[in-house]
Amino acid sequence: MRNIDSLLLEYGESHQNKTNKLIHWFCVPAIFFSVVGLVFSIPSGILADQLPFLGDYANWATLTLVLMLFYYISLSPALTLGMLLFSTCCLILANYLAVTFPGMLVYISLAVFVLAWIVQFYGHKIEGKKPSFLKDVQFLMIGPAWLMHFIYKKIGIGY
Repeated sequence: MRNIDSLLLEYGESHQNKTNKLIHWFCVPAIFFSVVGLVFSIPSGILADQLPFLGDYANWATLTLVLMLFYYISLSPALTLGMLLFSTCCLILANYLAVTFPGMLVYISLAVFVLAWIVQFYGHKIEGKKPSFLKDVQFLMIGPAWLMHFIYKKIGIGY
């Protein structure tokens, strides 16, 4: 069994309840976005100076997501493409919010982060199982890939 298969299987063991699964479909992407927004909010003058061709995307969030994609590619090149698409959408949304609401992205992201985690923990209370990341922090990265693999299955793409 490939490592990605075993990780998805293990992650899925604590996500069997329909309500908890539904909560994860909303909260995992929200948490992912909120982390992107928080990291996007970190001043990035040195990166902007070194990578001017990236424009507004010469920031710590872009760098972090590029590094994250190396982790995903080690697990599944196909899932990496989906995560690249989703990550790009998160970067675009973060940039839009930063431009539209100057100085507010950090607060918007923090609010989304806290609310989504509260709902996530409620989902796990319903499930009756602890979140997977309490066992292995790696599962914080597997959650989005777990959702992505369901999308891939639905549209008939192997991962």
